[in-house]
Amino acid sequence: MRRSEEGFETHRFEGYAVWVTGAGRGIGAAICRRLAAEGARVLVTDVDGERARRTAASVREAGGRAEAAVCDVGSRASVEAAAARAVDLFGGLDVLVANAHSCRPDAPLFEDSSDEDWERDLDTTLTGAFRCARAALPHLAAAPDRRGSIVAIGSVNGERDFGNHAYSAAKAGLASLTRTLAGHAAPRGVRVNLVEPGTVATPVWEGREDALERAAREYPLGRVGRPEDIAAAVAFLASADAAWITGVTLPVDGGLLASNLGLFRALRGDA
Repeated sequence: MRRSEEGFETHRFEGYAVWVTGAGRGIGAAICRRLAAEGARVLVTDVDGERARRTAASVREAGGRAEAAVCDVGSRASVEAAAARAVDLFGGLDVLVANAHSCRPDAPLFEDSSDEDWERDLDTTLTGAFRCARAALPHLAAAPDRRGSIVAIGSVNGERDFGNHAYSAAKAGLASLTRTLAGHAAPRGVRVNLVEPGTVATPVWEGREDALERAAREYPLGRVGRPEDIAAAVAFLASADAAWITGVTLPVDGGLLASNLGLFRALRGDA
């Protein structure tokens, strides 16, 4: 049993082998730390190898078990090599967390959007998750005790208009893939679920902290998310605590999708 930095004690992932994509920083790195703190052996992958190595090193420094590898989810060969690496290191694979994504800024006018930006966001965010699931699924199906699990990281952008056309379309597609793959994988003992974050304070917001402060005022719970909030939800869905849950989309969004605070305040006459 391990005690995390947050003080919880649990061993839900003792003996588990986990592969996390896009894990060099932010949400992906927090997921690696959380699952390792609960006993998992983690393969930390990122297109940036140095970031992956730093995350793995931080996990080991905290007493966890982690190895790093480069993985470009835009390449089938790279994805299959990463899956093989996880199996070679750990003797099998129990959990895939598909977190890698791309989010290009929108053009000022929709008609000025480029094919290249559209294709990059969809290929990395949606097709990349497809490639990883395809490579991982045979190994997950072979996991003992029907504990194989895929957790994809979606976004509230897949539900509502918060900008970023291509990224939002890719995240909506990922929610659909979660449902269809869940039905396909269930007879093989593999569960497939999706966590849908709202605004999370990750390194991509560095230099724009004022925007996060403004965004926090629109969240019913009064703050934006932390990477650890998302990691906690992933840990639940990947664990045996969620053994009878598959095909779901779990918003982790501080109540954003449940309430329109801006309209509520306008109708109430708040300044």
